[in-house]
Amino acid sequence: MKKIGGITLRKLMKMELKYLAGAMAVSALAVLANLLTPMILAEAVDRYFLKTASRFPASVTGWIDAVSRGDTARALTLMAAALVTVSVLGGVFSFFRGRWQAMVGANCARTLRDDLYSHIQSLPFSYHARAETGDMIQRCTSDVETVRRFLSAQLISVVNALLTVVLSLSVLFRANAALTWYSLILVPLLFGFGFFFFRWVIRRFKQADEAEGKMSAVLQEALTGVRVVRAFGRQRHEEKKFDAVSADYRTKAYNTGKLIAFYWASSDFIISAQCLITMILCVLYAVRGEITVGTLIIFTTYVGRMLWPIRQMGRILADAGKSSVALGRIRELLEAKPEPEEKDALKPALDGDIVFDHVTFAYEDGREVLSDVSCVIPHGKTTAILGATGSGKSTLVELLQRLYEPGSGEIRVSGVPLSKIDRKYLRSRVGLVLQEPFLYSRTIRENVAAAVEKAENDEIESAARDACAEEFILESAEGWDTVVGERGVTLSGGQKQRLAIARTLMKQNDVLIFDDSLSAVDTHTDALIRERLKKRRANTTTLIISHRISTLREADRILVLEDGKITQQGTHEELMRQEGLYRRIADIQSGAASEGE
Repeated sequence: MKKIGGITLRKLMKMELKYLAGAMAVSALAVLANLLTPMILAEAVDRYFLKTASRFPASVTGWIDAVSRGDTARALTLMAAALVTVSVLGGVFSFFRGRWQAMVGANCARTLRDDLYSHIQSLPFSYHARAETGDMIQRCTSDVETVRRFLSAQLISVVNALLTVVLSLSVLFRANAALTWYSLILVPLLFGFGFFFFRWVIRRFKQADEAEGKMSAVLQEALTGVRVVRAFGRQRHEEKKFDAVSADYRTKAYNTGKLIAFYWASSDFIISAQCLITMILCVLYAVRGEITVGTLIIFTTYVGRMLWPIRQMGRILADAGKSSVALGRIRELLEAKPEPEEKDALKPALDGDIVFDHVTFAYEDGREVLSDVSCVIPHGKTTAILGATGSGKSTLVELLQRLYEPGSGEIRVSGVPLSKIDRKYLRSRVGLVLQEPFLYSRTIRENVAAAVEKAENDEIESAARDACAEEFILESAEGWDTVVGERGVTLSGGQKQRLAIARTLMKQNDVLIFDDSLSAVDTHTDALIRERLKKRRANTTTLIISHRISTLREADRILVLEDGKITQQGTHEELMRQEGLYRRIADIQSGAASEGE
């Protein structure tokens, strides 16, 4: 895949120089063929009907006379054959121009999409945490498509327009300079109007594009959270929210379309007026004998063919403006700083204790989540974490995976500072199961095997058994080949969590983290999964984040987090002898269990 780096239209075009040069060459030949047609027709009328001097070079007229042998009918047949040949060649040139133009646009669009996707994968977790998914999708699809349309439809049109204007003017000035000047009276007005239109349309298109990005973000959010929307009966609220952003996009897109329509109507009027002026003057000149009928044909045809490309410059400028806005949005995404490369990063064995040494962390908005956290997570043991929502439990885990870096303090694994350990290596050795796991819209087997490149069926089935997922898998409609819905929407919360656990067990984990990932399973299944994991994980360091005392009590060590600080730590028995959050929650859950009995 070609990397484009700092993106500009110039760089994109250089990458497809071969096809672009070919498209420009055949485009120039197509323009020549189109301009030759009225010249041949004018020659036939003037020389063989009005008996005036030939406007073709002597070598061409000599060849025609030699072939026709002075026979007018034969000469006219030759001219007709020339008209057909030129038209066919023009069609062939236009075909290759369109084909190579399309190739330029398609290749550049593919390069853009691939580069965007690759870059998005390298962006830090903090970027994704604050970015709108719908807007990012908009940049990778609609904005890329805008650039593709310009490169495949309008770029070569600039060459067409310039060649048509230059060649037409050179012929017209040779035919009659005064009449040519009259035929250009309204052209400055057309150019000026196109320039101002370009400036207006860029501003309008940017507003419409950003509004479409917001609409895409709302749509993506609603579709992703469709279960929550239905559970709370918020369909009407979501409809109103989408209607608001849709109406905003419609208004801005309509204003852009209205401006474009105004340009076409106004430029049509200017061109029609100029063609009418040229026609009237040509007839007057022809009646006075100052020009021939053939010259009249050339003027009326060439002026029309010259003015329409000038008019098209407005569309080209408009599409160039749109592409400029789209490229700006794409560039903004590509210029977001990825996670820095770590050429000298270490890949040590993670077979020692994990130490948090006076770790403090705050998000970009200044909100402090962890404050002076110090603790030791023993290797090969199970450490549990308890804390209220927002106390910093998940942040602790994210720091351990280097999704974020601590503001101060240090985290060490096996005595090696976490900041010196290769990120990819670290994440490949640390297994994480989230409370809300993500599943792909694929078969159950493919979802479980997603963590490794090659997986044997025995390994997949073993991981599913240890995660207590095999029973419901075999009871599914197609067994292991059952396709789960997008994000696992066809499964219950507990089933999704068990599949996510099985997927994580497919990796070789030195550290295994359960971020409240047993919350959706019943207590019996919870205990069964933990029992099976004890046998499987051997020397694996395990962290369990949970609110269930029945889950926490069997851990070798329990940490209690409150407002970003560790307020208690010890075993279940030790914490039950202390006044604090752990004992209060244990008493509440114990009382609730007694009432349930």
